[in-house]
Parts: sequence; C-alpha cells; structure tokens
Amino acid sequence: MFRNLTNRIVLILFVLVISLWIDLNDRVAIPNPFDQTTDLFVRDVKPRLGLDLQGGLQVLLEADLPAGSTITPEAMGTARDIVENRTNALGVSENLIQVAGDRRIVGEFPGAEDADAILDIIQQTGLLEFVDTGDFTPEEETILQTDYLPGSTSLPGQSDDGTVFHTIMTGKELTSVNVGADSTTGEIGIDFILTSEGAQIFGEHTAANVGKTLTIVLDKVVISAPRIDAAITGGQGTISGSFTYETANGLAVQLRYGSLPIPLKVVETRIIGPTLGEDSLQKSLVAGMIGMIIVALFMGIYYRMPGIVADLSILIYAAIAFAVFKYFHFTLTLPGIAGFLLSTGAALDANILIFERIKEELRNGRVIAQAVEQGWTRAWPSIWESNVTTIITSLILFWFGSTFGATIVKGFSLTLALGVGISLFTAIYITRTLLVLFLRTFRPVNLQRWFGI
Repeated sequence: MFRNLTNRIVLILFVLVISLWIDLNDRVAIPNPFDQTTDLFVRDVKPRLGLDLQGGLQVLLEADLPAGSTITPEAMGTARDIVENRTNALGVSENLIQVAGDRRIVGEFPGAEDADAILDIIQQTGLLEFVDTGDFTPEEETILQTDYLPGSTSLPGQSDDGTVFHTIMTGKELTSVNVGADSTTGEIGIDFILTSEGAQIFGEHTAANVGKTLTIVLDKVVISAPRIDAAITGGQGTISGSFTYETANGLAVQLRYGSLPIPLKVVETRIIGPTLGEDSLQKSLVAGMIGMIIVALFMGIYYRMPGIVADLSILIYAAIAFAVFKYFHFTLTLPGIAGFLLSTGAALDANILIFERIKEELRNGRVIAQAVEQGWTRAWPSIWESNVTTIITSLILFWFGSTFGATIVKGFSLTLALGVGISLFTAIYITRTLLVLFLRTFRPVNLQRWFGI
C-alpha cells in the first residue's frame, strides 16, 4: 500500500468540500477580508438546463439562396456568430447556435418566451443603406414609403430620365448604434456614430444635397425618408421614424451586430413547454435515483466492505461531476444526464475489475496488503484501455454532433467523456485511498465476511 495516506485524505476532503459548496449554491463568492463590501471572487454556478428540460424554442434555419449557389463555410460561420450576438442582445441567455451541414443553422433557446421576436430578429439580413433619392414631392415620398421595390433602379414617381437611384453609404460605416429619445418631443429614434470615412462621405453628400431627400433603407424596406436641412459633418446622426422602444431596440440590435452575409429562412420551429421539460427532468431524476440505489445495494451485498467503499466513492464522484458541470456552465439535457449515468456505470465497472482481482489474489493466499496492491496493478491495464476507448468514442460523437448540428449527440458525448475522466480519478485515487483507510481502521481477519470470497 502507500505511506502518504494522510495527504491523500486531506486532498479528497478538500475536493469534496469545494464540490459540495458549488453543488449546494447557485452563486459562490470569496469575501474580501480588507473590504467587506466587495468579494475577491464571485461566480454564478446556477445549473444550466437545456431546451428539453426547461422548455423553449428550437429553430432550423437555412440559407435562402438557390440550390446551386455556392456558400462558403466562412459565410455560414459569420451568419452563426451574428445570429448568436443578436439573440444574446435580446436577453435570450444560454442559447445554442451551431452550423449544421453546408447551408443550415440550428438554434436552441431554452426558456425563450417571445418566439416571434426571436424569429423576426434572426431572419433579418440587417443591410442598412443610405440612399440618394433626390428631390421628391410629399406625394412621391408617400409612394416611396409604401411601394418601394427591391432591386429597383428608379423610384416610384420618377420618370426614366429622373435622378438615378444609388446607395451613398451602408451600415458597415457605423461604429455605434443606440436607442435614444428627442429631448423636446420625446420621439424615439436611433442615434448612430460613423467611422471617419463614413463621416466624410456623409458630410460631403449632405452638404451637396441640402433640401433633398435621403432615404434610409433596411433590407430593401424604407424605414425613414427625411429631408436634408443642413450639412451633417460631425459623423453623428439619428434615424427617425414611427418607432416604439421595442421596434427601435430590435433595429438597433440588427445594425449593431452587422448584416448577415447570406439571407436565412426558417425551415422548422419547435416549441417545448416548460411543463413537459420539468416532467421529463423529474422522471429522469427518479429513474437515475432508483438505478443508483439498486447498484449500491448490489455492491454492498456482493462485495461487502469493498462494495461499501465503492458506494462512498461513487457518491463523491457524483458530487465532483455535478460541481464541474455547474462551475463550467455545461448545459444539462436529457441525453447529457444519460451520458452522466452511463459514466457512473463506467466508474463502478472499474471498481468491479479491481475488487475481482483482489479477491483472486486473496484466494491465492496473499495477505491483504499484497492482494490490494496486486489487484490494482493487474486491473489497471483493462481499466485504462476501456476508458480511453470510451473517451475516443465520445470525441468522435462530439465532432459528429458539432458538424451536423446533432445537439442531442453532442450533449451525450460531452457529459460521457467528462464523467469517464472523473470516474478514473475516483476509482484509482479515491476508492483506493478509502479502501486502505478502512483496512487500517478495521483490520479485518475473517475474509469471507469482509470480502465475500
């Protein structure tokens, strides 16, 4: 056996205390001893539940382009990032956005309440254009607001030889976009600041077109058509229109996080109610608890003292694993819970291999200390190979889930791999330490009674 038993016990107790601290709280903090109003360390460790456990919205998006169009992985990746940023800005937390295949994006929004707002914000391409529309009469501006057609080279109300339609500047020249209100009228608007290049372009155009109309267009839809009353040279401006705070904020989000490189359409939506998710969670926990009790009874009855040690080790394993999931903000799903329970079986499997080897050594006449040492030595190659194989399989499944948008497979593989890794630590380090501690404490003589050989 080993001499540093005390150090091992101290380390196990330290890890267990930290794990339980995280498990039993939604927020962990270390107070500042020099300033009681602040903390040295603060972290939110509230469990993150997936779509299938707390309900929400799942959306399948597809590039709205002809089937033969070439779509680069970079464009899809950029679209994914923009969709994620937009939905985060709407206050949708813990969302999961990933590319699925060559032209699809899967979005999951646990706990989402306003599905329409999410669908509206992620489909907008967000292409803002400042368009030179020349000198219009009020009647022509009304037509402009209602009958503007995408792709037109001239605007309604103009003859073929009228002013040519063209874009002065796009939204890429924006550096800051915020919702504001006019201090006098209270009218909601969108305040923007331009880049130095955009400020120069905007200043030159407004100076040369005082009294004419500058139309602001988003995704080929006119949102404002103000007249230029004076040159605007400061690189700042306001987009006005019939905005409420909500519509202005939605537009600001689109502009703030850029335009989508490709248009997206909703192929499929699925709304999961929170009641269904809660019911699934409760049934999963009950099933897992029943399984754990049955396994714990089997280990205790069949392997006697080593089985009881294994049960204690599995409880410590569960505490450590749950703490890891909470601390690093891994999202728990039903498949993820299944992977966790399966990794628990892997931890017990390692203990069973070790205990069977110990029993063989005891039957061959070795003393307990030698039997324990030889049992671990002989069982280790089998434990190592089986667990490494499981981890490799989990990595393959994780790659598959990430590549093809199979979030169920991804969650299962992640929790399985983490669980197997933690189970190796508990089986080799914790179980062995606890078994040696028990042997030194109780000094068993009747091996039939204590080991069931």
